[in-house]
Formats: sequence, structure tokens, C-alpha cells
Amino acid sequence: MGFSFYLLLLFVDLALCSSRLQGRTLPHMTSDVSEVSGKSFDYIVVGGGTAGCPLAATLSEKFSVLLVERGSSPYGNPLVLETKNYGLSLLQTDKYTSVAQSFISNDGVPNLRGRVLGGSSAINGGFYSRASEDFVQKVGWDKEVVMGAYQWVESRIVFKPELTPWQYVAEFSFLEAGIFPYNGFSLEHIEGTKVGGSVFDGWGRRHTSADLLEAGNPNNITVLLNATVKNVIFREKGIRNETTARGIRFIKSDGNSSQTYDAYLNQPENSCSWGDVILAAGALGSPQILLLSGIGPQKHLKKFNIQLAADLKGVGKGMKDNPGIALLADSKPKNFPPEPPKAVGIADHFKIIIEAGILPISLNATVMPIAAKLAFPESEGKLELNSTDPRENPSVTFNYLAKEKDWARCVKLGQLLERVVRSESIAFFLGLERKNELMSTEDELRKLCKKNVRTFYHYHGGCSVGSVVDNDYRVYGVKGLRVVDGSTFLESPGTNPMATLLMLGRYQGIKILEDRN
Repeated sequence: MGFSFYLLLLFVDLALCSSRLQGRTLPHMTSDVSEVSGKSFDYIVVGGGTAGCPLAATLSEKFSVLLVERGSSPYGNPLVLETKNYGLSLLQTDKYTSVAQSFISNDGVPNLRGRVLGGSSAINGGFYSRASEDFVQKVGWDKEVVMGAYQWVESRIVFKPELTPWQYVAEFSFLEAGIFPYNGFSLEHIEGTKVGGSVFDGWGRRHTSADLLEAGNPNNITVLLNATVKNVIFREKGIRNETTARGIRFIKSDGNSSQTYDAYLNQPENSCSWGDVILAAGALGSPQILLLSGIGPQKHLKKFNIQLAADLKGVGKGMKDNPGIALLADSKPKNFPPEPPKAVGIADHFKIIIEAGILPISLNATVMPIAAKLAFPESEGKLELNSTDPRENPSVTFNYLAKEKDWARCVKLGQLLERVVRSESIAFFLGLERKNELMSTEDELRKLCKKNVRTFYHYHGGCSVGSVVDNDYRVYGVKGLRVVDGSTFLESPGTNPMATLLMLGRYQGIKILEDRN
């Protein structure tokens, strides 16, 4: 995309966004570290992403909150907010400032992470689908509070989408491939073909988790943008020899300065009523910050001369990513407008998730991938530090398809993908001749999986419940420190984790307020 064209888009959208923001009550946002440095708050939330924004909004109902985001604001950015620009933000990545930060896992698979207020809800496909009842029961959440938290999110940023011709074709192709029953529109995670919710509204605008900050008390929230947290600050151990979080140390995200700044938790006379530092920095960010703070395997921390605060061997362990395979509906690039997926097929007892969108590969060319993922991979990896600079990506390995059971499931996934891509619906829509030759052999499908395995951007783990945090998301062995994000998940819930992460921020905020009362 030409730079002058981008500036024109930005200028037009700033004018439109300015008029739309009138009458809205957003909290104070600043990139000036001096406004925050040395100040104290009841709660500090690290990461203004999918879970961090609803969490901060909920806590602000009764307490002062500092929300620290390493990226910038999504407001005024047409690459984030306009449906017509869907996917373009993923093509423009740089080391320090882009809304999507690229990284390549040690498996050699390219990947992305959100770096903007709103997190990955500002760059993803926007498909909204709740977790299954089994998942909620398995993790031990209160069903009534969960439903209330989902509805709180949905009433603000979730919409019933209108299907485009391509999404109708996707629905028909899933059904042709045998993904039954047809469930129509549903927010529930149910087997078959369905249309899910979307954070894109009918006017072509994306709504991110940042919009949920409006639901909080704007007088109680300070949002610090373009600041990267370096580590958690701990209070000197007292008589009980306890490690207690006291605040955070942060630096500017721009890469030009290494000067550090501090922010602290309020310390009322009654120490039992202290707030928390809450990490909501994502499946890569939260375990990275714990390691940089001296919480993790002692042997690994010693390599970087990091003083040990708590020897938690589970930090960075159990990293998982849902392996995905994609086939193009047409091998030739098109000039169709980009569009996010709105229909989904849920097959093989919830083990396979399949969807179709239109993704840009340049300003005027798009491709039409049919993509599927394995929902419950057994293979897992680990996350470790690359350096002590928090702006650098950590080292992460997912070990895609390392377990034989994952290989077998990938073969089934490949067979289903081929049936969808060869459907009459897709052939008719694209004006192609339907291919009737025999499907690929099992050996060919295994080679397809090995050669083309990709991410679905649903990586999780690294701070798992039961290993790093307890059922209240408190870090073991450290007072005043919690983790609330996808790094705590043992599996990715629903068709994708966004809906449940939005809910989790609200849910844990409610639980923390109840505990304080």
C-alpha cells in the first residue's frame, strides 16, 4: 500500500471517527509516561487486550485502575476499524509500532500477536462464539456469572452478521461435505454448520474490547499507551517471608529508549485490602513478564542473571497452538473485497473447526482460503526468554503434530477440507469445473499436513491454572499478582477464544469485586 494512500485513508477516518466519538465516554488515554510515573493505583492491569479491557472496566466500578498497553489506540486507524480493510493490518508489521507484531516460532511457522488497545480483537476475524457447557464445567466457573458476563459483552460489541454471497457458499459447501445439522445463527458452541456472532457491525465497523472501557467509570481508569512492562516490582520480604507485588516497571515501546519508569499499587493501612497487579498480556506476554520478574524455572532465569522471586517450573510450559491447514478455493488471486468469516463448520465431535474468508495479499489482490484447525491438540511445547528486553518476542515452540494422534486427526481434517473445496457450491460460485477425481491418499494427506501446517492464531498456555495460577488466577507463591488471559487455558474454548476471553475479563473482575466486599 502506498504511503500517500494510507495517509489519505487515515485522514478521512480520523474525521469520521471524531464525529462518532462525540458523546462517548472513554477513559483518559496518554502515551506520556510522566503522567503515570511514580503514581499509585488500586489495581494495575498489564495488557489492554481482549481480556484486559473488560477486566479494567469492571474493576473501575469501585476502584482506580491503571491499564498499560504496549501498543497504540485503535481509534482513528482505518486498517483496524473498517471491514473493507480487513486483513491489511496483518500485512504491515514492524518491530515496535505496528498493530500486529509478527514472530516465527521455533517450528518455523509465521505467527502474529496483537499490539494495540483491544489486542487481538482488533486484528482478528471477529468471529464470536461462546465456549461449550463442558468447558465451563471443566474449569469450574459459576454458570450464572459466566452467562451474565457473556451477555454484558454481547450487548455492547457483538452483532448478528449479514451473510455475503461467499459466506452463503461457505455454508452450502460445509453441508455438502456432511457437516450437519444446520443450526442457523447461534452464539453457542454446537456441532454442525452455523453462523456465529461478529464484532463487525452492519455499518462496516469493527468493535474491539477497547469499546468495553466505556462501560466502566472513566474517572477511575487511566490508560497508558505505547508502554511495555519490563517486570513486576516486589515489596521487601517481611516477617512472614512473603513475596508481594508492589507495582510495575515499564519502558517506552518505541525502541529508542531504555529508561525505566515505575507505577505502584496503593498501600492502605489495612494490608488485607490491597489490590493486585494483574497480567493480561496474552499467551506470550504474560509468561514472558513473569520470567522477567524472576518467577519461573530457576535454572532458566539464572542464564539471564534474573534474581529469583519464585521458583515456578510451570511458567512457559504447556504452550499449545491449534494446528491448521488451508486450501485455496481458487489458486488464482482475485480482486474481491476482503471479508471475515461468518459461517463455521464444527465437525468430528468438536475436534475440527472449518471456516472460509477472503484475505488480502496486497492492496488489490485477495485469496479465498478454506481453513480448518484441530481443536484439541495433544502436542505441546514451551516458551523461554530470548533476551531481557520485554519488547523482543520470547522464544516459543509449539511442536505441531508431534503426537501420533494429532497426525491421525490432521488426515481426517485434510479429507474434510478436500470435500469442501471440491463442492458443487464453490465450483458454481467461482465458475470452475468441479473436480471429481479420487481424494488424496492417507500418505499424501500426511505430507500435506507436514508441509502446510500453519497457525490459527489461537495459541494458549504458559501460565496454566493448577500449574502457575490457582482457581482464582492468583500466581502461586506471590501475593497481589494474578494472570487473567489465554495463557491460563489448557485448551482453546469454542470455535476460537475471543468470546471467552472477553467474558473472562468481566467474570474475573466481578469475582475480584466480590472478594473485596
